[in-house]
Amino acid sequence: MADDQGGADDRGWRQDTLDHHTRLSGPLSECPLVSGNRVTLLEDAQSAICAIFDAVEAARDHVHMEYYTSEDVVLGGRSLFSLLEARARSGIEVALIWDAIGSADTPDAQFARLRGAGVRLLEYHSVNPLRRTFDFSVNDRDHRKLTVVDGAIGFLGGVNMSKAYETPASAGQGPEPNAAFWIDNAIRIEGPAVAEIQLLFFKTWRDRGNSRPGRGAGDDLPMRGGPQDAPTPTPSQGTQTLRVAGSAPRQRRPLYNVSICAAIEGARRHILLATGYFVPTRREWRLLADAARRGVAVDLLLAGYSDVPAATHAARAIYGGLLRAGVRVHEVHRGVLHAKVATIDGVWTAIGSSNFDRRSVYYNNEIDAIVLGHETAASIEAMLRNEIALAHAVSLREWESRSLRERAAELSTRLWKQLI
Repeated sequence: MADDQGGADDRGWRQDTLDHHTRLSGPLSECPLVSGNRVTLLEDAQSAICAIFDAVEAARDHVHMEYYTSEDVVLGGRSLFSLLEARARSGIEVALIWDAIGSADTPDAQFARLRGAGVRLLEYHSVNPLRRTFDFSVNDRDHRKLTVVDGAIGFLGGVNMSKAYETPASAGQGPEPNAAFWIDNAIRIEGPAVAEIQLLFFKTWRDRGNSRPGRGAGDDLPMRGGPQDAPTPTPSQGTQTLRVAGSAPRQRRPLYNVSICAAIEGARRHILLATGYFVPTRREWRLLADAARRGVAVDLLLAGYSDVPAATHAARAIYGGLLRAGVRVHEVHRGVLHAKVATIDGVWTAIGSSNFDRRSVYYNNEIDAIVLGHETAASIEAMLRNEIALAHAVSLREWESRSLRERAAELSTRLWKQLI
C-alpha cells in the first residue's frame, strides 16, 4: 500500500512539475507549443544518419534538408549525395540548404552533380564575392541541422551531414579530433510539429534564395508539402508537446537561450545538460550556480577532448565557481562530444543545434525542439546518465591543483571568448 501511495505521489509531483514548466514555457515565444507528437531518440550519430537515409529512401513527395555541414557522408554502404541524386531523378522534390563555412570542404563538383540531377540548392552566405549570395560574416551562420520528409517526418539534433561520423566508436579519441569518434544524437519527430520545422526551412529559402544559377543560388521556393507559409500539419501521432525554437539572434530571436534560461531558473529537482562547447554568458553561468545553491542537482556533461581546444580551455577556466556552488562537472574523454541536449525535472527537454555558448546566443541561426513530456525526458535522462557513468568527474581539488600550463591556456582564451 505504501508503494502504491508513493507511486501516486510521484505521479502527482511529475504532473505538477510538467504543468509548472508548461506555464513557464507558454509566454516565452511566438512559436507555438504543439501537442500530439511522437518523439523518438536517436542515441548516436550513426543511428541518426541511417534513420535519415531510411526516411529519404522511403520519401514519396519531397525531402527538405538544411545543415551547417553538408558532406557526402557514407554509412552502411549508402552515400548521402548518391541517395539525394537518385531520389531527385525519380521525381521526388529534393532541396538542400548548407552553410558556406560549415561546408567549405565539400567540392563544388559534388554540388554541381546534385544540381545536374535536379536537386535544388541554396548556399547560405557564400564566402565567394563572385556569387550573389556573398555575405562574408563569420558571425552570421546557418548552424541548423534539420530534415523534413513528406511534411510528415522531421529530424533535429546536433548531427551534421558530416564525414566525421563515419569514424567508429573503436577509434576513441584518436590522434586528431577529425579522425576521432564523435558523440552526438538527434530525434525523429512525427506529428503536427513537423510543419513548424518546415516553416523555418521555407523562411531561410525565401530570405536567402535567388534565381541566379550556380553553387550559391536558390531555385524557386520548394512548394511541395503545402504553401510556403502554411505547410499542412500532420495528424496527432503521440503524446509529446513541443515547441520548434527557430533562433535567429540577428533578428532578435534568441529563442533557445530564452527557453533554457527560464527552465533552469524554474528547475525544482535536477538539471542534466550536455554540450560540446561550454562558453556560457554570464547570466547562463549564474543561473546554473544559483540552481545548485538552492538544492537543485546540476550535472554538466562537457567535452574533455574537442575539435576546438580553445573552447575546452575556456570552459575549464570557469569550473571553479560552479564547483563551489555544488554543480557537478563530468568531462567526456572517449571521443569528441558534439551533442547539444538538456533535460530538467524529468519533464522538460531541449535538443537541437544550439550549443551552451555565446555564438548560439548572439550570432547563429539555430533550431531546437523544446519538448514537454515525461517520455522524451526519461529517454534523454537515461542516455545522459549512461554517458556520465563513462565520463571523468572533475573535483574542486583537482581543478584548484591544475598545472600552470593549463592555467596559461585558460588565460589565452579570454581574447578568443570576446571574438566568438
